[in-house]
Amino acid sequence: MKPDDSATTARSRPLPPAPARVRAAGVIWGFAGVLAFSFTLPFTKIAVQTIDPLAVGAGRAVVAAALGAVVLAVTRSPLPARRLWPRILMVAAGVVVGFPFLTSFALQTAPASHGAVVIGLLPAATAVVAVLRGRERPSRLFWVASIAGAGAVIAFTVVESGGFGGLHVSDLLLLGAVVAAGTGYAEGALLAREIGSWQVICWALLAASPVMLALTGVSVLQHPPAAPPEGWLAFAYLAGVSMFLGFFAWYRGLAIGPIASIGQIQLVQPVLTLVWAALLLGEPLTVTTAVGALAVVACAALAVRSRIRRS
Repeated sequence: MKPDDSATTARSRPLPPAPARVRAAGVIWGFAGVLAFSFTLPFTKIAVQTIDPLAVGAGRAVVAAALGAVVLAVTRSPLPARRLWPRILMVAAGVVVGFPFLTSFALQTAPASHGAVVIGLLPAATAVVAVLRGRERPSRLFWVASIAGAGAVIAFTVVESGGFGGLHVSDLLLLGAVVAAGTGYAEGALLAREIGSWQVICWALLAASPVMLALTGVSVLQHPPAAPPEGWLAFAYLAGVSMFLGFFAWYRGLAIGPIASIGQIQLVQPVLTLVWAALLLGEPLTVTTAVGALAVVACAALAVRSRIRRS
């Protein structure tokens, strides 16, 4: 038997780096998703001022699930394989249930600008899950940039809160939202490579819809919504874009990947959100907030340019 005919299984090798054109497409799709998400916290702040946070967190998922059902029906998308449903439920728990609920309750007391910089930890959380689940191998430069960005976010939070003793429940809720979304993003990106980017969020929304519909009903019965037009417009954006269309672009970019690298684009989101919070809510842009945001963005740019291998 010739050496070339050996029946032994070859050891897996890292895939070659993606072509520049493909990588650029991932960055463009990823930034489109980040741009859509950057309005989420300001519009959530507007919505929870006149609508019960439970209704904001659950109701937008119900509306988005209805949109997803229409898209799946029109495209006649097949039902995902049974083995994929535990992972779809993981995505639903992270981005359909966890992140919307935790941010809705946190922004009852925390300014949107403060929440924006805390959410800057999200790319680091996504990268960790990508390494654990996606078998990606970021370079040392990537980890240095990611840890520096996370450190900048933590430092900002502590300074803005007046020290560790000044941390509020809202900070813990925002950190919980980071963990939930990071898990949902990375797992959703892996699923997008198997069933498609927009299919992931549509099926995740439908999987969570029974629970979200029940919670919405409870909220409406206890606190009948009576919001002004700006409250309903904010809610409509959260349901149609933040919870639905934004994920079409975001999961597409993450699926092109590498997940850990594309995920770092979201470090730009705090800066965009700070601008929208100042324009839409009149929240002051302090020097501390601006410096913290710029430090986070610099770390993001360095991380996105670093090399990542896939096993």
